[in-house]
This record gives sequence, C-alpha cells and structure tokens, in this order.
Amino acid sequence: MANHLKTYKGKPRAVGNRVLVSDMYFGEQKTAGGIILNNDDGKVHGIYPRWGKVFSKGPRNKDDYNVGDWILIEHGRWTRSMQVEFDDETHELRMIESESILAYSNEKPKDTYIGKEYGNGDAVDTGFGAHTAPLNEMAAMSNNQ
Repeated sequence: MANHLKTYKGKPRAVGNRVLVSDMYFGEQKTAGGIILNNDDGKVHGIYPRWGKVFSKGPRNKDDYNVGDWILIEHGRWTRSMQVEFDDETHELRMIESESILAYSNEKPKDTYIGKEYGNGDAVDTGFGAHTAPLNEMAAMSNNQ
C-alpha cells in the first residue's frame, strides 16, 4: 500500500456514473508459472490495462458489473489512490470513469498479462507502434558507441 499523508474515516460512495475500485496492484507480480516480474510502473513495458475490484458504483452507472466484480481499466485512467478506514479495515481506493472500463469478470483474474515483449512472440497491435524490450534498446545503444 502506498504511503498517504491522511487516512479518511468512513465508507465513501462513487458519484454519477463513476466507479471506486480497490485491489489494483502496481508492484512486483508473479505469473502462474512462478516467474517474478519486477515493478514496471512508469516504464514503457508497464503501459497496459490493469484489473481492479469494484468497491462502489455511482447511482447513474447502469453497467452489468456489480460491487465485488473485477474490471479491466484502460492504462492511466484511474486517479491517485486515497486511503480510507472503516469496519476496522484500511482500503486503498481509486476512482475510475465508466467509459474507461474495457471488460469485467466476476472472478479474480489469475494470470498477469503484459506487453508483447514478454508474450509468446506473436505480434500484437497495441496502438502505440512497434516496441522492443528495454534490454534490446540498451544493447543497441551500447553497439552504437
């Protein structure tokens, strides 16, 4: 959990068609095969959608997912987190606009999906153009010296 200057008390609710989510993870990840992936937030290959658990839906949000479901959110389409405390538990929440939700599931996703440089080698159009892993970029830079 991130360090916060203040912890708010009480249970917040989303407004309008917005969504509050919890359990978004930005640190080290582990794949189903046991491979540990370092924190990639802020790096080129860290640009991908992330899953979050629906904590609250605004009253105008009529989408099919419910509180407790998991939603896939477009990269960067979440606010900074805020820490809230209620029922003797602390939660880290972020706000999402409903237009930024790509998919939903009633089960927690089991696999970590990341950029094509770590995939099975198939080309995937991410909309950001061609990209190679940072190690390839570093090798190319050292060969040009």
